[in-house]
Amino acid sequence: MIDVHVRRWLAMSALGGLLALAAAAQPARAADPLNLNVILSLTGPGSFLGKNEQTALAVLEQTVNKGGGIDGRPVHFIIADDQSSPQVDVQLASALIASGTPIIMGPSLTGGCNAITALLKADGPLLYCLTAGAHPAKGSFAFTYGVSTGDLIAANVRYFHERGWKKIALITSTDASGQDGENGLDTALKRPEFADMTVVAREHYAVADQTVTAQITRIKASGAQALLAWGTGSPIGTVFRSISDVGLDIPVAVSASNLIYPQMKAFASFLPPQFMSAGLPAVALDSIPPGPLHTAVREFTEDMKAAGFHGDVALSIGWDPALIVINAYKKLGPNATAAQMRAYLSDLHGFAGANGVYDFRDGSQRGLTEANAIMVRWDAGRDTWVAISKFGGEPLK
Repeated sequence: MIDVHVRRWLAMSALGGLLALAAAAQPARAADPLNLNVILSLTGPGSFLGKNEQTALAVLEQTVNKGGGIDGRPVHFIIADDQSSPQVDVQLASALIASGTPIIMGPSLTGGCNAITALLKADGPLLYCLTAGAHPAKGSFAFTYGVSTGDLIAANVRYFHERGWKKIALITSTDASGQDGENGLDTALKRPEFADMTVVAREHYAVADQTVTAQITRIKASGAQALLAWGTGSPIGTVFRSISDVGLDIPVAVSASNLIYPQMKAFASFLPPQFMSAGLPAVALDSIPPGPLHTAVREFTEDMKAAGFHGDVALSIGWDPALIVINAYKKLGPNATAAQMRAYLSDLHGFAGANGVYDFRDGSQRGLTEANAIMVRWDAGRDTWVAISKFGGEPLK
């Protein structure tokens, strides 16, 4: 059962996000909430991510405030809906920047993150995107979530290679996320260790397409031994349906953003028989040895369970960045500037979250690497994901 406070928070946040933009820069009294501005995709194609990120923020807000908030001030995430549109992202971010906000969390999608990054000024604000597909410049005011697309794909490719699947096919969406996936595959295959691998079919689809049967038919005829299918949400469901219709029966690896409990349930009748993904520690608790990472993942899992949710990747996307931002405010104080936040994040290391132990000192602006990725498969009988590799993608013996 969903905690009543979480349910109330979700309803109020969705209604009040835009109205709060005008008040974002107002001076606060000591007991006032510390308002943190967030842009998410609550409607449109990215809503399956944005709504889960919203839920994670609701749970974290409640957890933090039960512990006293920040310097006695409760934390409150003010969320605005970008409708999965980069154009709306620009409008929302422009208003927040004009208000003087020191930090913006979000948006959910790569295209929107790139659009807002272009708006950042020499003194900020700090932008913490919630997409693995963004690649902020070293030393900039833009940071982004999780293991990069390229590193996730490299883990997928390593697993394929070690299993002897050298002929691979690609099908990817034509949007910014799909383009990032294709670039990630091409980059991974340039590594000397994968020199004996080839792409025998390369197909594309638009996120609005209702079928990709023709593309999957060509992949089936190509002799591919494994397929990398890049896309998220409803579009990847379209790919799965076509795979089922065509009768393609080879290993299929997808983006980690698809490791979502409701999505597994919705796609259950047509999931590929050999479905897998380079996942993250958040969905592999049982495979993590005792230590700070295991503790962080367990706490994430238990907090979600207490609120009535299964911890999964979509929930962890919102959880870790918000946890890091809150930790920064606890260290720097509630009046921290964008410059102070950037300096803090740039040197942050040894911070355990649901998706790995973070180290931002390499300048990647994301804190996690390929070493945090772990291949998992969905076990419908156990209603969970099961690790099939070590961290980095090497298959389990």
